[in-house]
Formats: sequence, structure tokens, C-alpha cells
Amino acid sequence: MEGEPSFAGATSSHDRSASPPSVQGASNGAQTAGSTVGKHAPQSKVRRRNRMITSCLECRRRKLKCDKSHPCTNCTKFARDCVFLAPALDSASQLRLTEIKEKMGSLEKVLEQDVARKGSQKKSANGVVPSEGDGESDDAPEAEDAKDLEPTPLAMADAAYDDDPDDDLMDLGIQMGRMRLTDRLGGFFRPKIAEELDATLKDKRNDHRSPGEKAASPEPHVPMLTRSQAWLSPGPSYIAPSCGFFFGTAGTNQTSLIDFLPSKTAADRLLQQFWVAVHYICRLVHKPTFERQYELFWTHVSNGVEPPNSLQALVFAVLFNGVVSMPEENIRRDFGVPKVNLVDNFRLGTETALARANFLRTTKVETLQAFTMYLIPLMRDQVSRAHAALTGTAIRMAECMGLHRDGTEYSLTPLETHIRRLIWYHLCFLDVRAAEAQGPRPAIRKEDFDTYLPLNVDDNDLLTFIPPIKSAHRWTDMTFSLMKFECIEMHRTIWVDRPRLEKKKISLTAILGKIENFRKSMDAKYLPIINEAIPIQRACRLVYSVLFHRMHIMVLHRYHNSTSTRIPDRLRQIILTSGTQMIEDAIKLETDPTLTPWTWYSGGWQQYHVCFLLLIEIFSYPMRREADRIWKCIDYVFDVPSEYTRDQKARFILTELRDKTGIYRDMRKVRAPTALEKRIGLTPPRKPGELPGQYNSLAYDRGRSSTSPPIGLGAAASGEAFFPPPALVGSPGSGSETSSSFPGSSKPGSVSNEVMIESMKDDLMVDIDWVSVFLPDYRLSF
Repeated sequence: MEGEPSFAGATSSHDRSASPPSVQGASNGAQTAGSTVGKHAPQSKVRRRNRMITSCLECRRRKLKCDKSHPCTNCTKFARDCVFLAPALDSASQLRLTEIKEKMGSLEKVLEQDVARKGSQKKSANGVVPSEGDGESDDAPEAEDAKDLEPTPLAMADAAYDDDPDDDLMDLGIQMGRMRLTDRLGGFFRPKIAEELDATLKDKRNDHRSPGEKAASPEPHVPMLTRSQAWLSPGPSYIAPSCGFFFGTAGTNQTSLIDFLPSKTAADRLLQQFWVAVHYICRLVHKPTFERQYELFWTHVSNGVEPPNSLQALVFAVLFNGVVSMPEENIRRDFGVPKVNLVDNFRLGTETALARANFLRTTKVETLQAFTMYLIPLMRDQVSRAHAALTGTAIRMAECMGLHRDGTEYSLTPLETHIRRLIWYHLCFLDVRAAEAQGPRPAIRKEDFDTYLPLNVDDNDLLTFIPPIKSAHRWTDMTFSLMKFECIEMHRTIWVDRPRLEKKKISLTAILGKIENFRKSMDAKYLPIINEAIPIQRACRLVYSVLFHRMHIMVLHRYHNSTSTRIPDRLRQIILTSGTQMIEDAIKLETDPTLTPWTWYSGGWQQYHVCFLLLIEIFSYPMRREADRIWKCIDYVFDVPSEYTRDQKARFILTELRDKTGIYRDMRKVRAPTALEKRIGLTPPRKPGELPGQYNSLAYDRGRSSTSPPIGLGAAASGEAFFPPPALVGSPGSGSETSSSFPGSSKPGSVSNEVMIESMKDDLMVDIDWVSVFLPDYRLSF
């Protein structure tokens, strides 16, 4: 209906294209957003003649002279269909035709310019001839302060290892509090992360303590680390698949699935847990249909008849999810056994059922549905390469079965189409999860599938005499999963755009514009139908906030620690605002008692890597306006002695992370490109005309008093900081031997107190809220 937000599933069949409609909307809106930041030069419209066409279409196509008879002589001679255009058009049609011709003229002009540009650029900067696929570009102009911005070379997409690593070591990385960190951070390979952290700790600009404070509060003591400690071991949420499952030998010591199957009473309790804790956030089955299948399964069992293998796999996968989502105390109360025993039983039962169903060569959607559901609890938190390999297998199987094509193309029923869409978009979600944890990039590309997003309808709506063909404008059983799917598809778009951004084929402004347009579209579509007084809807709102704010970090975090160009203040503020809000919402998801049923999957939304970025920022600039909010997040995520000061806490965490990542890298035999060694120790150059030690302070809390001493003017770092800070002169309101010198007594190579005070007075950009300026509607939603 006009004026109402439309859901992604409400799309007619003739509007289909090679990517989901939701992602198209976000992508197409980017150009509009980009033009709001930078303005294109005005282009003159290409005018075309609007001549009346009197020849028949066949003569016009073959460029023959038409005698304009009905039929004409040429068509009669060669037995062709002689078709003429209407003799006249009404005013609306005439205007539309003129508009189309003008657009054709503009496209021809752009094509000519593109061909001329390609002809002048025979080779790229590294001497490699660009491929045809690299010709795609984005015309959105870049902001003036971001034109020279370059990502750090210390983070890369691809990894390399020696030939003799320790394969007995788990590839899950290190554990630090609630954060699990592999050799990838934010999806990028960081082979020199230990050296980066060491340089950050040794950077004199990051030492805000006076000599007296240094003596009173020495460096925090970090215990000696060994390679056999628990921080290298998997956490309690880790579930490893068995190798025998993949090679067809799972459960050989137990030949009957009855050995894994509990009583029907126990199974009913697990199914009830599944409907409450799993079905809403990871919807993969149609509830009324599965309830019938479940009763059929137990009918077969009670009659001594073995159920179909695909049905066995699906039932065991559902019960497996129910066990994993149940708290330990509830399992001991209801079943009288430890949770780990029950999880192992149903994991092995699910793997045995899948092996019997021949999941590696199946063409049954039910078997693939069970396989995908089996992956949900495995990949909810700690993701290994075994999980990533299984995800890749499921994706290839889905493509071979045609799930990347919408079910409407095969005249399937609405229910069958709905199930196929659910499976496909859950695989898309798992694909992005695997890429973030183990890299190097998602396997599914948006141009490779045209499957629609599921309709926003209730399960019972699909069983009506006339099933719905468009989404409902209300909260339904599908709304939570649908919002998750749309956010993940936007993440996939960012994964595609990041390499293009490095190649200067799209501007940073254009990508941020896509994200902002995506937010506006999602807010208009979903926020009016969410009632946060209802726990599941409040959980959905928080998950959406976490997934959305992560988009800014995905784009900007490599520029935050650039070694060549300092990131503009407005972009730095977006990182701080989005990162802080994301961690706060993630903590609410874990600590809100009303959201307890869905806490088990909190690791599937994020891994607290953003808290690491915020820690580095607050360590370099302890007087940030967001400092108190950030430290609440840090105290929750990292296990640090409470008696430490904030500076001691930061040094304790960074030192321990440096030591742990160094040990883990040596054990994994990680290799780094030789060119990377030359980048260690580099910091962004000063801006032209910038005084030594001067910088534009960003979002400082001017009203807060600080005992932190200033940083030595013109001090050079001994190595490259992880996030290189500008050369600070000291926190506002602080004093030191240098900054408290008498007027006119400045030393050679330093700046006098008067100059520093005047520079701070003249800095008109200090208190600007860059988020409100750059994204004016941003604060209204979160």
C-alpha cells in the first residue's frame, strides 16, 4: 500500500534480479547518499529528437526502406510479422518516451568517457593489465579530508604459514576475558599484531603518568605465560565436529540410532526448549509441518519401524539445538546428567543420522535442512577451520540443489519456497561468520543468487487456502530472522566493497552512504512494528543494533591505524560512537534477565573484537568524552584486577595480549610478507603547517580535571603504535614541567605555553559532534 513500508519478500516475479531486493535497495541508495556529501559537477542533459516512427519494426531493425503498407512489401516477400508502433502517444507516454531517450543519451556519454579512460590506462600502477571485471567503478566523489586516506598494510585478507606448524594446536586463537582472538582481527589477517602492541606500549606519547605517578603505580605484573595454559584451549561453548562424520565413520560403535534417542518425554522437553530459545532467532523449520513430522517419527519408533534417514537427521538436529540452548542447571534438574554429556550424545546422534542420509550426495531438501541446523550450535561462538570447511560443503550442496535460485522459478508451492529461502539465507549467515573467524572472504557472492528473502509472515499463514504473496506490516514469526538476514546481506556488500575501496573504484563516502541508506530503510520498515516491552522483540532490536553498528567498524577500522595518513576526526568519531554502542548493546543481550532464553547465541552476533579497538583508543586518549562508557565495557569484557587504575588496567590487558598473541603466532608458524617489516615503526606524517606537538583534539571532556601529565613535545615513538595517535601536547586541564613554563620561556624545538593555549582556543573543531554532522538522523534511532 502506498505510504507504508514494504518488506523485502513483497516483490513481483518480473522484478527479480541477481541479488536480494533488500541489498539492492541499500546499494542503489548509495549514490544518493554519496551525493549529499560531495557534489558532482553539473552535466548538461543530452537531448534527443522525438521523431514519429512510421516504418514497421522489421524494416527498421534491418534498415530497409518500408513502404508503410499493412503489411509492407518487405515483410510480405520474406514472410515476416509486420508490426507497427501505435500511430500516436498520449501526453504521459510521450513524456516517458522523451525521458527514456534522454537517459539513453546520458548512458552513451558515460560509456564513451569510460572507454576513453580505459584506453588511456593500459596498465595499472603495478604493471598488471586490469581485467574486464575490474572496470566497475563508483562515481560518488570522495570527501576532501579522506582523499589521501590509505588502509594500514599491517592487516591483509590472506594468510600464510610454514610447512611444519603444530597441527595439534587448536586454531581458535587465544582467550582474554570474554574475547576470543585468532590470528585474524575483524576478518583481517594480522601477522604482526604482537609487534604492533609492543610499539603501542612503548610509545612515549601514550604514557600519561607523571614521574610521581610512575613511582607510586609501577607497571602491572603480568604472570609468566606457558604454552600449556587454558588460554590456548577451547572454551566451554566450543563443539568440535568429528572427523568420522565427514568421512562416513561416525557412530560405528553404536549401530542403532535408538542408542542415541532419549525417551519421548525427554525429547518433548527438548523440543519445547527449541521452540522457545532457537526457533525465533534461527528459524529453519516450518513449525506446523515439523510438528507433524515429529509425531510421524515417534509413530514409526513406537511401531518398531525405522523412520526415513532424512527425517531422523532432522529430528536429531532439532533436539541437538535444544540441548545446546538449555542452561547447565536446567539440564541437571531435568535430566540428571552434565550438559557436556548430553551435547556429545546428540551431536554424535545427529552426525550418525546425517551420514546414513548420505548428506554429501543428497538431493533431499530435508537432509540439507538438517545439515544446516546441525551447523547452528557449532558456529554460535568459537569457529574453527573445521566449521568453515563444513559450511563450505553445505553451500556447495545447496547450490548443486538449486537453492540459490528462487523456488518460484520451479513452480514450487509457497511452503516449499519458504523453506528453501530459510535454508539459503541461513547458509549466507554462516558463510559470513566463517569468513570473519577464519577468512579469507565469503564464498557466496551476491551476483550468484537470486533467491528472495523469506516473506514476513507467520507459520500458519502459509497453510491458508490462499497463501500470502507479500509480507505483512506487523511483527510475525519471521521478523527476527528476516532482520538478521538483511543485515548479513549488507555485511556481504561491505565485504565486496572493501577491496574495491582499496583499488579506488568506490569512495569511502559512497560506502558510508550505503550504510546510512540501509539504516534509514530498516528503521522505516521494522522499527514501527517492534514493541520493546516484549522480550523477544527487544532482543531483536538489540541484535539489529549490534549488526548495524558493526558495519561502520568493518569499513573504517583499517583506516583507524593507518601508517600513512591520519584518519579525519569525523570518521574517528563514527568509530567511537558505533563501537561503544555496539558493545553496550551486546552486553545488554548477555545480562538482561528477560533475555536469558537467547543468551546462548550471543557469540553468534559478535566476538568483542571492537572492545579491543576501543581499548587502544582510550589508552592513547584517556580523556575521551566516551571514556566512562568505554571503561564499563572494558571492565565487563576483560578480566582485570579491580584495584588497578585505568592506565594500569590498559597496560595489563595490552601486555598480556601482546605476550599471548606472540606465543600463538610462533606456535602456528605464521608467516608475514617481507614488505611488512618495513612498515613497522612508521607513523602518519604531520599536516602541512602543523606545529610540533599540536593536534586537533577530538571529543575531549573539557570539564573533567586530569592528573595525567602531558606527553613530551615532539616525542618520537620507538615503534609503530597499533593505532598511532597524533602528537599530543597534553590533556586539557593538566600541567607539567613543559607546559607550566613561564611565558616566553619555551625551549628550542618545543612550543610555549601561550602558543599551546592559543592553539587550543583557535581549534573550532574540538567540540563538534561529527556523528550528528555526518549522519544527522543517526542519533534519532539508537
